[in-house]
Amino acid sequence: MASPRRAARRSSPPRRRPRPEPTPPASVPAKIALPPGRSIVFSVNGKTVRRTLGWDVPAGMKLSEFLREELGLTGVKVACGQGACGACTVLLDGRAVLSCMMLLAQADGHAVVTIEGLPADDPVIRAFAEQSAPGHGTALQCGFCTPGFVMTAKALLAENPAPTLEEVRQGLSGNLCRCGCYQGIAQAVLEAARRLREGGAA
Repeated sequence: MASPRRAARRSSPPRRRPRPEPTPPASVPAKIALPPGRSIVFSVNGKTVRRTLGWDVPAGMKLSEFLREELGLTGVKVACGQGACGACTVLLDGRAVLSCMMLLAQADGHAVVTIEGLPADDPVIRAFAEQSAPGHGTALQCGFCTPGFVMTAKALLAENPAPTLEEVRQGLSGNLCRCGCYQGIAQAVLEAARRLREGGAA
């Protein structure tokens, strides 16, 4: 007859192995510390924004999510969510960045501009609109990708006011158009560059 100690040993449940820690998504840098309670201050379209991570917003919130969901700036599009299509492009201190690949915390101390922050008579916006008019080819069809292309073009022309067609194509190569309007988009950027050289402002 088995001893009570042996019987108890046989009836005890097997030990479970500890679960491995989940791997952070590719769009969230693992090396950035996000302590709860950290306050960040930055600007969006010229307006100062203050938030406390872990209190006002989740500490791991992406910049694209904040702009769309918290500020209602839906001109920031989210398609792939992996930085592969360029639809979420905004300007950060004048540079084109993919907001779906940035944490909100990374905007601390910087100036963010979305397409809503551009004036209606902006030379790039006007060039895109007129390139889409009948008889002028087309720079857009469904329009979903347009904000990302416009913001990328803004950064490109600020750095290179007189790009060649090949330089425009290279500069826009990170943006995808599901309707295939690449030729019209490139022509719109070249037209915007011409207008800027004649006295517009980037």
